[in-house]
Amino acid sequence: MSLPLLEYKPTTQNQRVSNFGVVDRNEETPHVYQLGETQSPTDVEALIWAAYRQVFNEQETLSFNRQTVLETRLKNRSITVRDFIRGLAKSERFYRLVVEPNNNYRLVELALKRLLGRAPYSKEEEITLSIQIATQGWNQFVDLLLDGEEYTKAFGDNIVPYQRKRMGERPFSFTPRYGADYRDQLPPARPYTPANQFSLDFDRPFNLQTFLKSTNWGRVSGVLIVLTLGCAFLLALSAFSGSAG
Repeated sequence: MSLPLLEYKPTTQNQRVSNFGVVDRNEETPHVYQLGETQSPTDVEALIWAAYRQVFNEQETLSFNRQTVLETRLKNRSITVRDFIRGLAKSERFYRLVVEPNNNYRLVELALKRLLGRAPYSKEEEITLSIQIATQGWNQFVDLLLDGEEYTKAFGDNIVPYQRKRMGERPFSFTPRYGADYRDQLPPARPYTPANQFSLDFDRPFNLQTFLKSTNWGRVSGVLIVLTLGCAFLLALSAFSGSAG
C-alpha cells in the first residue's frame, strides 16, 4: 500500500521567482528546446540530444544509451517530449547507470535536478519523496514527478527540462551519477606491481649448482625434442626436393 505524501514547506529558491528583470536575459539563460509543429529534422535531432544530456547527464551522452524506438515515435509526433523524457528515465540503461548505484535520498536529488530542473527544497522533501520510491518503486515515482503540477507549469508537454534560474549556481549536469556511499564501496586503488618481472643481475657471479637446480629440465627436454624433430623434417624435405629435381 502506497503512503500519502508528507507535508513539507518549500524553501525560497530562485526558480520560484517569476522574473528577475534584466538579469534573466544574461548569458546564463538556458536555451529552451521546444517541439513545434513545423520544425526541421535538424532541430528535432538537437532537441533529442538535449533530452539525453538532461536525463543521462552531460557526461553520459553515449550512443549505447540511445532509445531508438522512442526517438522514432517522437519524430513521428506519436508521443510528446514529456513522454520521451518519461521513457528515458524509465529505460533499462538509466536504471543500471543511475538507479542501481544510488540510495533513495540520492535518487530524489538526481530526479528533481534532471526532471524538474531544481534542487531539493529541504531534507523534509528528500525524505518525503524517498518514501514514495520505497513504497511505489522507481517507475511510479517518475510518473509522480512528470504528471505533477510543477512539471506541467514549468515545461508542459513539449519542452525539454532544463535547470531553471541557475543564476551562478553549479550546473546540475556536473553532478556525479552516484554518491560517496557507492564510491566508498569500490576496492581501493593499488599501484601496479608486475609479478615475476625478469631482471638482469650482471654483478652476481654465475653458480652452476644453483643453475642446475633451478632449471626446469622437463621443459628444456621438450624444447630440444621439438627442435630435433623440426630439423629432421626440414632435412627430409630438402632431400626429397633434391631427388625430385
